[in-house]
Amino acid sequence: MGADDCVLHHEGSLFIAGLREAGRAYNTERTYAGRTALFLSYCAFQRLEWPRVTVWQLTRFLHWLVETPLPSRVRGGEGPDRFRDANTASAIVGTVCEFLRFGVRMGWVEPELLGQLSEPRYLRFLPAGFDPGEGDQRRTVRSRLIKFASVDAGIEWLTVEQVARLVDVTCHARDQFVVLLLWCTGIRIGEALGLHREDMHLLADSQALGCQVKGPHVHVRRRLNSNGAWAKSRRPRVVPVTSELGVCYADYLHERAMVPQAEGTVQVLVNLFREPLGRAMSYSSVKGLFDRLAQRTGLIARPHMLRHGAATEWIRQGTDRAVVKELLGHVSDSSMDVYIHVPDGAKRAAVERADARRREVTR
Repeated sequence: MGADDCVLHHEGSLFIAGLREAGRAYNTERTYAGRTALFLSYCAFQRLEWPRVTVWQLTRFLHWLVETPLPSRVRGGEGPDRFRDANTASAIVGTVCEFLRFGVRMGWVEPELLGQLSEPRYLRFLPAGFDPGEGDQRRTVRSRLIKFASVDAGIEWLTVEQVARLVDVTCHARDQFVVLLLWCTGIRIGEALGLHREDMHLLADSQALGCQVKGPHVHVRRRLNSNGAWAKSRRPRVVPVTSELGVCYADYLHERAMVPQAEGTVQVLVNLFREPLGRAMSYSSVKGLFDRLAQRTGLIARPHMLRHGAATEWIRQGTDRAVVKELLGHVSDSSMDVYIHVPDGAKRAAVERADARRREVTR
């Protein structure tokens, strides 16, 4: 399908606009747009009327998602077949269900469909911090029916040593600053791309800037940005940084000053080596940077892995979970659970201690 075959879908566009009005993150908006378009394209190809889709047809769509090969990433299409995994397919159908619920509210979809998309489920084990309510009335929730059994693949993260390797292969002060900023603060890439120069308080005392927070730090704020960057957390927060990051930032500012087009850009991170020069960096620009760093080091490296790595290291160093939660900008305590990794060395030591005890007993 070429660009000329694409059409703007009115209802789908309103759904995405509704996400924006609800304050959803830019990345969420972009992801949901692609998933919704995929579902609408599937319906058009199968000659289905999407407002009258049935549960059976949605189930067929779920299986089609994992059974249909994805386009090859190799030029000429000669690469190996690629397929979506079950978790990805379930997430796509979850977005479709949200789109259909929006359709019910707008009067496009019959309300009866909503009752068929989920079933009541009793929570035997409550998530941390969940309030079951008086008489346990909140223990029964609605659970989505159309999905594969979830497989927890865990999170991907970078170790201290791997971060050092990434820093070593950077070619520019800006790129080194990007890596160290994400690692030192643990902020999301959207938050980093949304930083303004006024947010960088890297002096020991920032009272001259009207800020009473002591020590070098950055302010993370949600605001509209020309590059579409969006802070996921609605609540602004302050994240302390190291003096080393301040030095790295100074080196970057010297490099940035060599590009006159960057002078009027309020965002911290800008394009210095590719057009359009001086414009705020985009998600795709940072992804390209990390793809190059990954190729040079032989690592799998994505921006969010630095956030996961920072949180993992803080917890391993004995930092209180409440402090880590505040640094990351999490709302729920349960969001911290994914960062608690048991080191391979600790697992091996446990096995060897147990076996040593067994040999001692059998002597």
